[in-house]
Amino acid sequence: MSLKDKNTVKANLKYVYLITAVAALGGLLFGYDTAVIAGAIGFLQTKFQLSSAMTGWAASSAIWGCLFGAMLAGYASDRLGRKKVLLATAVLFSFSAIGSALPNTLTQFVAARFIGGIGVGAASMLSPLYISEIAPARMRGMLVSLYQLAIVLGINFVYFVNLKIANVGTEAWNIDTGWRYMLGSEVIPALLFFILLFLVPESPRWLTLNGREEEATAILEKVNGKEKGKQILNEIKETIIAEKGTLKELFATKLRRALIIGLVLALFSQITGINAIIYYAPEIFKNIGFGTDSALQQTVIIGFVNTIFTFVAIYFIDKMGRRTLLLWGLSGMIICLLGTGLVFYLGVSSSIWTLIFILGFIASFASSLGPIPWVMMSEIFPTKIRGLAMSFATMTLWLGVVAITQFTPIMLDNLGGAYTFWIFMGNAVLLLIFVYKMVPETKGRTLEEIEKSWNKN
Repeated sequence: MSLKDKNTVKANLKYVYLITAVAALGGLLFGYDTAVIAGAIGFLQTKFQLSSAMTGWAASSAIWGCLFGAMLAGYASDRLGRKKVLLATAVLFSFSAIGSALPNTLTQFVAARFIGGIGVGAASMLSPLYISEIAPARMRGMLVSLYQLAIVLGINFVYFVNLKIANVGTEAWNIDTGWRYMLGSEVIPALLFFILLFLVPESPRWLTLNGREEEATAILEKVNGKEKGKQILNEIKETIIAEKGTLKELFATKLRRALIIGLVLALFSQITGINAIIYYAPEIFKNIGFGTDSALQQTVIIGFVNTIFTFVAIYFIDKMGRRTLLLWGLSGMIICLLGTGLVFYLGVSSSIWTLIFILGFIASFASSLGPIPWVMMSEIFPTKIRGLAMSFATMTLWLGVVAITQFTPIMLDNLGGAYTFWIFMGNAVLLLIFVYKMVPETKGRTLEEIEKSWNKN
């Protein structure tokens, strides 16, 4: 390879990383928005005198918005473009951050969180979809995994912000005011996301679909090189011509396996318990004997482990492949969920073993089931209906989040920690069997090659 070619490759990689970093900020806001409630929920519960069921409603109100956001974003992004809808999500994030910091009633709080949830739901499906449609095939797994890393960094960052804000004043100050600063702080990354989106192009696959081949060619060549870019453009055009472009097509026999894989990975990525820990970790730790400060400190440790092991996934996903990482990660999750349930069952939940098993679960999840569903959901659906199909899968994911967020406090109150975590373990066992029998490997293949493979099944 000549020096000129090497310099071109380096320049292309810088461009790809810039695009990915900006799009992944949607993931950072996803993590920030959904986890900020972890620090605020205890104070909100006291402020508004909430029962367990109403606590679940306060925490899950944004998630109901996510369902609508995921449902609408696919259609909107197929009609208007990926970039325009991402800009709209940044506006919704900002509005929600301000609105949820100012309420005097629970109803006002829920309304503001619901609006923000629409933005989260839309970004949760659009950001990985956008990255997958721009990324070179050889790097796609790693680049889409950066979206999950951004989610984790958002969670980690907001845990740290929550801790710092909580330490500013007394318990009474936090109940009255502290939680407002926690929720309002999201406006800063939301505005940053909005500004940086003006630096990135539209998806070349969406441009091709809408007859703007010249623009699509320029982007594909800049990302993949001139020769490879033209080759990918021709592949995109061929697959678009062959597609009917309706949601009904998604339910056709040739794509049924892809649909089932997308839906199962989306749902089970949530009902294996990750958000029970992300949302309610401070309350879980307080219930087993830790003080408020100590409980918030444990969440910072959880966020740190989540971040480190997401890097493990990023490193291995295009080397080991999606399927192998899933099998290893799910096995680790099952062991740790079994152990967490046991320490609760044996009445030693305040011991160090609780933290060890929870951190082990987080590490196993972050290195496998955290990023891989986002990667595979963005890979396996046809170009012409990818927005709608990804919307459908992401809605299923958010249904899982709603269920976990709403019912975790009730399960902990009525079933106890042991049986709650063993239910999550049972779900992980079911997913392990499914992955072993049903999920193919997609590493190193272009989106068009993956699409054609379903026609052969």
